[in-house]
Amino acid sequence: MIVNGLIQNLPIANKILHIYTLRGAIQSASALFCEITEKNPVSWSVMIGGYAKAGDYINCYSTFREYMRFGNGLDNYTLPIVIRVCRDTSNLQMGRLIHAVVFKYGFHSLVIVGSILVDMYAKCKAIEDARKVFDEMSKRDLVSWTVMIGACTECGNAHEALDLFDRMKVDKIVPDKIAMVNVVNACAKLGVMQKATNVHDFIKRMKISLDVILGTALIDMYAKCGSVELAREIFDEMREKNVVSWSAMIAAYGYHGEGQKALDLFHMMLERNFVPNKITFVSILYACSHSGLVEEGLHLFSLMENEYGVKPDVKHFTCVVDLFGRAGKLYKALKLIEDTNIKKDTGLWGALLGACRIHGRVELGQKVAESLLELEPENAGHYVLLSNIYAKDGRWKEVAKVRELMTHRRLKKIPGYTWIEVDNKIHRFSVGDNSHYLSNEIYMELETLNEKLKVAGYVPDTDFVLHDIDEELKLELLNTHSEKLAITFGLIGTTKGTTIRITKNLRVCGDCHTFIKFVSLITDRMIVVRDANRFHHFKEGACSCRDYW
Repeated sequence: MIVNGLIQNLPIANKILHIYTLRGAIQSASALFCEITEKNPVSWSVMIGGYAKAGDYINCYSTFREYMRFGNGLDNYTLPIVIRVCRDTSNLQMGRLIHAVVFKYGFHSLVIVGSILVDMYAKCKAIEDARKVFDEMSKRDLVSWTVMIGACTECGNAHEALDLFDRMKVDKIVPDKIAMVNVVNACAKLGVMQKATNVHDFIKRMKISLDVILGTALIDMYAKCGSVELAREIFDEMREKNVVSWSAMIAAYGYHGEGQKALDLFHMMLERNFVPNKITFVSILYACSHSGLVEEGLHLFSLMENEYGVKPDVKHFTCVVDLFGRAGKLYKALKLIEDTNIKKDTGLWGALLGACRIHGRVELGQKVAESLLELEPENAGHYVLLSNIYAKDGRWKEVAKVRELMTHRRLKKIPGYTWIEVDNKIHRFSVGDNSHYLSNEIYMELETLNEKLKVAGYVPDTDFVLHDIDEELKLELLNTHSEKLAITFGLIGTTKGTTIRITKNLRVCGDCHTFIKFVSLITDRMIVVRDANRFHHFKEGACSCRDYW
């Protein structure tokens, strides 16, 4: 081109420019771009896209700014590229500027641009902006709906994601597998069985085949909705499986405290010639830690790198710390943390601090908390854990100091709440909640239930009230825990013999755990509880965790 004087032949130059960017030769592309004296919109778009593909975001932004400065007309190819860069770099400030440009040039009415803006805002955690863009779109296609549903799920608004899915069906938009994966993930986040089965039935009616991705999502959904049996049915139905599918099923057994079944499946996976990866080992080590399978977990941990070529990272070490901690081997857990060369994160120290709370190890807990607060001084959860350790030991002065420090740093404890699905609606309760429309009936039924439980041998354990107050007030606080209110509503709102399923955002307390065991006994109900750590299946006065949680 240079020898024959064709460097200024724009169509040919743009073709070569495209080839360079396509093959990742960004320096050659940049040199050629600079040699083109009269660039057209295609030249600019290809170069901006080339920088974005190469991950050179600084030059991508600067080239786009230069493009705008020259007064070139924008197109629906260049804008999506730059918006995606804002998304990938979580650059909300630049994203807002690009959005202003979109609006100025009238591109906000284009479906593709609107969908990418929604995605950008969602990835930048600006979910309200994402929803505003979505609601203002004059026309929405499948991509728009899928992006918005996925955004709500990712940002913790799974209930809203399912509402959007219902609206999407009303608008007669036919979902594809990608959309259904997002919907399935929303059901998994909420842990609501009725909605989960409705979504699965919809997938069957629409004759959407279970590929590896959708099948794996369904395994995770059923596992997190409390049915490891249905998860296993999906797993067995899948014609094609990959290492992620096997890992998801192993993790499902782990959530439900069925460590031995997780181990059996892991060995079956090896027999079928699937090579475990990092996720598989996190899943199996988690399953061992939540089932007290210490020796088995340590054996697998020792084989990871030498036998399977998987180098342990901080997540694997966290599982082993948890394995030691739950078994009461706290100093072995501490030694493992101190001896390892990996970069220590809050999850690693948090696992040990949780074990200190379980076993009442105050001094060690204080030492661990110092390391945690050094790493994350603004995380209220660490202060709460330390406060609970002091409270359990009756050290109320230390409790007051920790809470005073939280107040000084303007940190707030995450409120505990429990939700339950009844008649395809989700009902949420907090401690001492009086907002429910059946609140009077719930408290009356709870009072009657408590009388029956006392006769059966239940004694409230006020040690789990972590406040320096008298026994009467402690009993009153215990009696209004969100778990108890949700279960009582479940007894009122469902027919006799129906399984009650509740989800709590925090760890279930020891008194509530005992309470639920007795309720399952006297009501002859199966009660499934999902808390922040795992699942508990209560039946006939016993829990599947065997009080090891």
